[in-house]
Amino acid sequence: MNTFSNGWSDYELIDAGNGKKLERFGEIILIRPEIQAHFPPELSAKEWLQRAHFEFVEFGKNKGEWKALKRFSLSHKWQISFKNLVFNLELTQFKHVGIFPEQVTNWEFIQSHLSGTSTFLNLFAYTGAASLVARSTGAFVTHVDAMKQLVTWSKENMLSSQLDNIRWLVDDALKFAQREVKRERKYDGIIMDPPAFGLGAKGERWLLDQKLPELLDCASKILSEKGFLIVNTYSPKVDVKTLEKLAKTHFQKDKISVTELWMKSTTGKKLYYGNLLRVQR
Repeated sequence: MNTFSNGWSDYELIDAGNGKKLERFGEIILIRPEIQAHFPPELSAKEWLQRAHFEFVEFGKNKGEWKALKRFSLSHKWQISFKNLVFNLELTQFKHVGIFPEQVTNWEFIQSHLSGTSTFLNLFAYTGAASLVARSTGAFVTHVDAMKQLVTWSKENMLSSQLDNIRWLVDDALKFAQREVKRERKYDGIIMDPPAFGLGAKGERWLLDQKLPELLDCASKILSEKGFLIVNTYSPKVDVKTLEKLAKTHFQKDKISVTELWMKSTTGKKLYYGNLLRVQR
């Protein structure tokens, strides 16, 4: 079973293929590398270049530079909207722009399951889209990310969206969750989008397949009686069966849904964006 995310007025996956994807963020159209686009695109290379404003050209693993494809000047920073929220985007040296559009299916889920009395925890929170969505329902939101510059970016998104009172924490997500277990805190909604691999602030090695059991154990202990958990994984060592087995170990009495997350382009191409776990109590 697959879960498909749809675009919205300010985002469109136009086409994909030959290791790239063509996307529209507001008025800006980008070409970015995409390892899952291992098939021919629907549109020609000429059409891609005619449409796009910038293309990310890689010269190292996840590093490269943006090449302007239009003669007229366009800002490297701009804004897009999702419903009543505003996200500040930027062309970064890591090919990212500050938002993961495939997460829209989770934003909609969050909006439909929280209220003004709910508590919500966003771990590995990136630039805070899920935090803003949760806060827009009136929920009390705690936002945790280990990178200070990403928390700063998130705060800018909050101010642009005319929201306030989000609890910001620059912290290791797993260590914070472990402390919340000791403090016996409970959350009505939890979302986490942990990286597949990486290095911590002190150079410690992070591998999702090794850390995921600890993350799920913590989540099971801080999730409220009628709460929900959303986990996104993008690791070759954590497939749907592995994710489902781990979830059933830690959430034995709860409703569990494990699917692959996909998006379909305007031209009909399908892209895989990892695996999605949802738990409801």
